[in-house]
Amino acid sequence: MAWSDDAATVHAWAALGGRNGPAGAVSYEGAGGVLASRLPVRELARASVGVCSLAAAELLARRNAVPVPAVRVREAAVATAFTSERRLRIGGRAPTSFAPLSGFWRASDGWVRTHANYPHHRSRLLRALDLDDAGDDRALTEALAARIATRPAREVQETAYAAGGLAVAVAVPSPAAVHPLAEIRAAGGSGPRVLPAAPLPAGGVRVLDLTRVIAGPVATRTLALLGADVLRVDPPGIPEDADSHADTGMGKRSTLLDLSLPEDRRAFDGLLGAADVVVTGYRPGSLDRYGLAPDALLARRPGLIVAQLCAWGWTGPWAGRRGFDSLVQAASGIAAIESAADGRPGVLPAQALDHGTGYLLAAAILRALSDRQLTGEGGLLRLSLAGTASWLLHGVPRAPAEDGSYDPRPWLAETASPYGALRHALPPVAYDGAPRTWSRPPGRWGGDPPAWAGRPGGPG
Repeated sequence: MAWSDDAATVHAWAALGGRNGPAGAVSYEGAGGVLASRLPVRELARASVGVCSLAAAELLARRNAVPVPAVRVREAAVATAFTSERRLRIGGRAPTSFAPLSGFWRASDGWVRTHANYPHHRSRLLRALDLDDAGDDRALTEALAARIATRPAREVQETAYAAGGLAVAVAVPSPAAVHPLAEIRAAGGSGPRVLPAAPLPAGGVRVLDLTRVIAGPVATRTLALLGADVLRVDPPGIPEDADSHADTGMGKRSTLLDLSLPEDRRAFDGLLGAADVVVTGYRPGSLDRYGLAPDALLARRPGLIVAQLCAWGWTGPWAGRRGFDSLVQAASGIAAIESAADGRPGVLPAQALDHGTGYLLAAAILRALSDRQLTGEGGLLRLSLAGTASWLLHGVPRAPAEDGSYDPRPWLAETASPYGALRHALPPVAYDGAPRTWSRPPGRWGGDPPAWAGRPGGPG
């Protein structure tokens, strides 16, 4: 199937600023009934990887003054990568995806979805509902269920958020809650910042990665695959889950900086002074106090590409709230559509909002780098989990169904790492000549100095 025949691919490519493009450059190879769902998850997944692959091929062609390589996306690779956190094995051990207090709970008038994977979110949720964080998980689970069952869903939602916890009422889809798939704005530059010829699309590109959990790290993991020097920067006070970092830290380095400390801020400013791309995954406005608002960054570093990711979109009453894929599924109406016969809310066959948004964000960055080759301009790119949810609910058409199942084993690999032997999903991004896997395994979270690596394939 040519890319111009796939409506979801066409829509996403246009939303990311792509022109009519190299017709026939993307095709899809089916793999049976992958990512089966009431909603078109398979179609969203392959289109997001398809446009990411096309954006990589376009940038490679522009840097090397050659024709755009053909792109052939394999649905088996996409389905495996979209469930990478479930496929991961660390020394033979399977990570736990959700903590005991993360899940659906029956309220007095409906259902609530909570997220309590991180210790600080767990303690805030329990405090909001007047529960002590003591005892074993089974007792706490029973106590939480009993407490929520006596309260309306929206009351639980608002009480939890007021305390810094995470809970949402399960809702039905609303046309009034539609968000754009992407918001893209060109920014002024100081003349062309041309990337030289290189064997990989993002070779020599320096990326500051200020993201956490899945969507943002998937985007920057993809840029690292394609040759970028990606340095993840985290505050030291909130450790990342080691299993999550083992999954999404492929190809990247990781450092810790407290931007409220003058010495650490000077180190960050030095990194920023040589960066091509800054990717953030925090709530709108939360980094502004450090002088990291988009317009401030673009003023300081003309030609910079600032890519921002959030949960609930960039406007509206929920824009400033914390959120995760599972919560956006619940609040957007996805969980209601996927509900079981007994009325219990359901989930998608993958954390598709996270993974889909990650590949779309990587595609947007690659497209912005391609445009910068011609104009010298930087850009501001904004995507959200809510925007991807809106696309899934209202904009992704079904493709012809395929019967059968698929074997994920060809799309899994074994890699040694500081965490132990990893069995992990291979990247699904595919164009003629694309790398099959990352150049390095994930290092320890926070284990690298705050410095760029060498810059082969790019200007100093």
